[in-house]
Amino acid sequence: MTLAPSITDWFESRGWRVRRHQSEMLDAARAGDHALLVADTGAGKTLAGFLPTLQDFAGDDPPGDGLHTLYVSPLKALAHDVQRNLLTPIEDIGLPIRVETRSGDTPSDRKARQRAKPPHVLLTTPESLSLLLSYPEAATMFAGLRRVIVDEVHAFATGKRGDLLALSLARLQAIAPEMRRAALSATVADPQDFCAWLAPDGAAASVRLVEGEAGAKPELSIMNPEDERVPWGGHAAAWAVPQLYEEIKRNQTTLIFTNTRFLAEYIFQLLWDINDDHLPIGIHHGSLSKEARRKVEGAMARGELRALVCTASLDLGVDWGDVDLVVQMGAPKGSSRLLQRIGRANHRLDCPSRALLAPGNRFEFLEAFAAQEAVHEGRRDGEDFRPGGLDVLAQHVMACACAGPFDEAALLAEVQSAHPYRWVDNEQWQRVLEFVATGGYALRAYDRFKRIVRDRQGTWRLTHPEHAARHRLNAGIIVDAEMLDVRFRNGRSLGKVEESFGATLSPGDTIRFAGMDLEVEALRDLELIVRAAKKPGQIPSYMGARLPLTTHLSDRVRGLMVDRAGWSRFPDDVREWLEMQDWRSRLPGPGMLLAESFPHQNKHYTVYYTFEGWNANQSLGMLITRRMNELGLAPLGFVANDYSLAVWGARPVLDPAPLLSPDILAHEFVEWVQESHLLRRAFREVAVISGLVERQHPGKRKSGKQVTFSTDLIYDVLRKYEPDHLLIQAAWADARARMTDVGRLGDLLDRALGQLVHVELDRVSPLAVPVLVMIGRETTPAGAADDELLVEAESLAAAAMRAD
Repeated sequence: MTLAPSITDWFESRGWRVRRHQSEMLDAARAGDHALLVADTGAGKTLAGFLPTLQDFAGDDPPGDGLHTLYVSPLKALAHDVQRNLLTPIEDIGLPIRVETRSGDTPSDRKARQRAKPPHVLLTTPESLSLLLSYPEAATMFAGLRRVIVDEVHAFATGKRGDLLALSLARLQAIAPEMRRAALSATVADPQDFCAWLAPDGAAASVRLVEGEAGAKPELSIMNPEDERVPWGGHAAAWAVPQLYEEIKRNQTTLIFTNTRFLAEYIFQLLWDINDDHLPIGIHHGSLSKEARRKVEGAMARGELRALVCTASLDLGVDWGDVDLVVQMGAPKGSSRLLQRIGRANHRLDCPSRALLAPGNRFEFLEAFAAQEAVHEGRRDGEDFRPGGLDVLAQHVMACACAGPFDEAALLAEVQSAHPYRWVDNEQWQRVLEFVATGGYALRAYDRFKRIVRDRQGTWRLTHPEHAARHRLNAGIIVDAEMLDVRFRNGRSLGKVEESFGATLSPGDTIRFAGMDLEVEALRDLELIVRAAKKPGQIPSYMGARLPLTTHLSDRVRGLMVDRAGWSRFPDDVREWLEMQDWRSRLPGPGMLLAESFPHQNKHYTVYYTFEGWNANQSLGMLITRRMNELGLAPLGFVANDYSLAVWGARPVLDPAPLLSPDILAHEFVEWVQESHLLRRAFREVAVISGLVERQHPGKRKSGKQVTFSTDLIYDVLRKYEPDHLLIQAAWADARARMTDVGRLGDLLDRALGQLVHVELDRVSPLAVPVLVMIGRETTPAGAADDELLVEAESLAAAAMRAD
């Protein structure tokens, strides 16, 4: 497809050429195809997605008023960044295109104007798009829509936000049948799965796969201790901070990634303590206030910071071309995630990105080497797709009802055209409609749950217009732990901490937050009032989900452990650790499930080396201790990390095979989940997402305790009177998939019979030390106990590393 001369001239004026994948995206648009573009960071993906739009407006007959292109990204910050970058060619070329963003931060008067007179290009998020579709004007607003661009599609397509967007895309396709879909990503593991997700009716063949030109190979190295030993446990990589500071001084701008908000604050504090050169160093994570994040993003864009410590809040696409080094503190947990973060350096296709990995402990050194190999080979990984959530479907049905009456058969056909919901049959559909209409059999006597009603012709409508306002106030997918606003007395907001953490504080206590030491003055309503403090404070902990260790990376770690010829690449501490394990016991290579049993401090320990991630190991610990109790083995406790599970009791485990029987998932698993807090927690989330329980009323927001109280009451009623309720079903799906990783657990137990190797030892093994040092510290935020870990680890290691 030939580009308009004005666009070609613009490329030439910047010394650029139109890359092959950009031309192919134009060709796909001209042919009327949907398209998935997979290209390295810095390849001009976003521009490639928008080129067909620019081409339409650069022609002799540009489109008139009305929404032409919709851009959807997982982050509000990314939408703002894209707006800045998109306006450059529009203004330089002189195209008649109006571009606006829409998110939760957009003023209400602008939102109303956008519905009445939309821009040509609207940049938004999945949640804001769903809310837009809940207005009666949606059919008119989107009628002329020509193109939807989904950016960073790998970041949310496999989760509930992806479910919501898939349903919204199906609705848009029904409103604008000529609309074409495009998705962009740098780190898709299986493109065909994403083509199916993107395509109407899941027809992957209708999506053209466009693969980008190869970029320069990243320069990725692993930081080795200079004057320190490689730690046995912990995740903070605090040992690396002095070396990290030297790297910051050597480079112009360094971006430092951590895996949690706690670690971001912790590493920032350690850096600040040794910042004798007074370098401008910033911090960025999702719990800081919008103003604080915008200020830091602006300072980075202007090149005013020498370093920025951040979390996944900056994983995606924000374009800072002047970052010359990326550092990952702690293990990356997946090759795709690491590639995404590395790509923040240089952000140009032809320039190699430079990155350093600073592992937190000995297992993480192996994980870092595995990730380094995967990146060099270009291997990607990611989360698997799963069936769409029923709670999300219920929210979508309500949004459709808010927009106007709908026919149940037509809406079912539309829902089934969304790939995550192709499994929904008429029986399941009727259950969803019944839930939205009455709350379900056990709740139908309560008027508050009656939101929609059906007439004799099969048309559904709202029971009262006020339900629309309540839906728009509460709709959304991200259900964080309830938060408290951290504010100075003058009203300036610093960000949010979790309500459960705030409840532990009293006036006079000090906390370290947003890089500052703060003294608590008062806790009132949902606000924590603070002032500047002179003494250091504790860092808030967050209950956010742990980054899961991918199966691909765990398999590579197993391979490295038994590749004796490759051990020479490792630091001496790590090589000696593996050599002693090899001498005293066995190494858990691919195709082996190693279990070691030994006495320690008058108890009997068994350590299972599963490499299945913390979630699966935590679940396995719960199940094994239940079964040990039934068998009279007197379990006393367990502790898990990503690589292994240690269980101890008053009696020895002579044969672990009966504890790993697959039927444990049919018996102990169901009992455990029902009796534990897991199902209640999952129910709380699905009740909020589905709209059964509302967090906000006009002018008032419920506290976390109030929401939990409401959902617990409803949960108890449903467990007793309607155990097969739609939301109990949805909560079970979440408990299995997200909270317990039952899929990986099931695979492990299926393999256990043929792969189990049991070794009995007279004392702790070298490989067991990293998990044993975590006993008693499971709830301590990563990093907080690193100094204590060093002391305890040395005494354990002294016994483990003896050759006799």
